[in-house]
Amino acid sequence: MSEALRALTGTPAGHNLALALVLLAAVLHAVFGALQKGRHDPWLARAAIDASYGVMAAPFALFVVPWPEPWMWPIFAGAFVIHSGYKYLQAMTYVRGAYTLVYPVVRGTGPLVTVLAAGWVFGEHFRPGQWAGVGLLLAGIFGLAAWNLSHVRLARDTLVAALGLALATGVLVALYTTYDAYGIRATHDPFTFLAWFFMIDGAFMPLVTRQLWRRLPSSELVPLIRRGMLGAVVAWFSFGAIMLATWIDTVGQAAVLRETSTVFAALIGWLVLGERVGRVQLALMALIAAGAVVVEMAG
Repeated sequence: MSEALRALTGTPAGHNLALALVLLAAVLHAVFGALQKGRHDPWLARAAIDASYGVMAAPFALFVVPWPEPWMWPIFAGAFVIHSGYKYLQAMTYVRGAYTLVYPVVRGTGPLVTVLAAGWVFGEHFRPGQWAGVGLLLAGIFGLAAWNLSHVRLARDTLVAALGLALATGVLVALYTTYDAYGIRATHDPFTFLAWFFMIDGAFMPLVTRQLWRRLPSSELVPLIRRGMLGAVVAWFSFGAIMLATWIDTVGQAAVLRETSTVFAALIGWLVLGERVGRVQLALMALIAAGAVVVEMAG
């Protein structure tokens, strides 16, 4: 399969496939974020997800995909450190702020930094029309965050901390997006990177939260494990889709288009988590979608 995907690199068909993968990743990333912000502690929810996808990845990494080349081990070590920092900050952010407030800030910070980083690392450069689309998308994302900030009534005493953590988390989103795109391009088979990444990455949060697990009521154990298994499947397809998109096509454009996940996150917050979405928010979501369309059309 990797050879078939490699043949699509740089072709119109490859670009269309990358676009479909990015949109799939956007929907699933919003679902993934909501799974962490549901009824369970965000730390435990993330730990259950990570443990599940680590266990699921192990047989693929050990027995199915080709083993990593020697130079991949330092790359995996760097990815582990970056993703561990990202997950730690993300859990702290979700504990302190409403999902529909902090999620747009995280996702709005990431693409701008990623586009700049992709220009430096991969030599990718946006056209003026694409930058206009980025401006529209970011205006919608940060406008959504500002509107939510003015209307949210929960956890007002932790809003400043939540917003600061959300910005820091967004910077790490950009860092891991760029770094992982470099990592998946460094190995011959992209599925080797994905399988080994998930197996290695799944260890951090379960270790960090081992004390919390001991205090978890027994009645919550099975529901949390179910949430972890569902989240693991979502993570596999979400992260796998965006990584394959950056392998086939450009990193910066994939990073920007993925942030349409903010629209899906707002809908999930409204329909699933019971967080209100009004006309102003719908208009801002339309602005986000319009920005993504401009980025794609101008490219």
